[in-house]
Amino acid sequence: MTIMRILLAEDDRQLNHTLTYQLETEGFVVDSCLNGEDALFYGEQNIYDVILLDRMLPYLEGTDVLTSLRKKGIVTPIILITALGTLSDKVTGLDLGADDYLVKPFAFEELLARIRCVTRRPHTLTDSELLTVSDITWLASDGILKGPSGSCTLSKREAALLETFMRSKGQTLQRQTLLLKVWGPDSDVEEGNLDNYIHFLRRRLQITGSCLQIKTIRGIGYSLQEK
Repeated sequence: MTIMRILLAEDDRQLNHTLTYQLETEGFVVDSCLNGEDALFYGEQNIYDVILLDRMLPYLEGTDVLTSLRKKGIVTPIILITALGTLSDKVTGLDLGADDYLVKPFAFEELLARIRCVTRRPHTLTDSELLTVSDITWLASDGILKGPSGSCTLSKREAALLETFMRSKGQTLQRQTLLLKVWGPDSDVEEGNLDNYIHFLRRRLQITGSCLQIKTIRGIGYSLQEK
């Protein structure tokens, strides 16, 4: 199963700690912060599957973080979490680009349901689903990549990297974005490791006979393109 990465921006330290613990217990990878400036910085890395964003944050309000991220073209599902629960507050948050709105206090089970709801999209892969792009298909449950003339298994790291490329076919992905998405912001992985895994994936694509290739965009990063 693909591990989901969540950004939690909540300035109440106790609630932040509690939610982080609960989410990690459910199998999520969680990066948490306590103010709007950090929330914007982390959100701009575009490596998260969901952002849980408190509306009232120090330094930079959650609505400003939301607006800035949407202006930068970041479409990560965002759930606003706030004590402001009037209809106008909800409408404002949704109009600014939030995908959902959760009013405090709330049950953790409801938060999980909201997360499932906003991630119930084609780019979210579960064990029973296939991810198909062009002439290749990735089956997460079996760890198998299938192509026109062959198939092969992928390691977890190779799979995470390939899924990132498949979800962004034709787009140029910066090296730093790939490192953050696959290894995480707290990893001290060397950039040479990325090059090694790119080499591995290129070989896997050749084995499957795919028309896809990972093209080096000099000075920027890589892009999954058809030959």
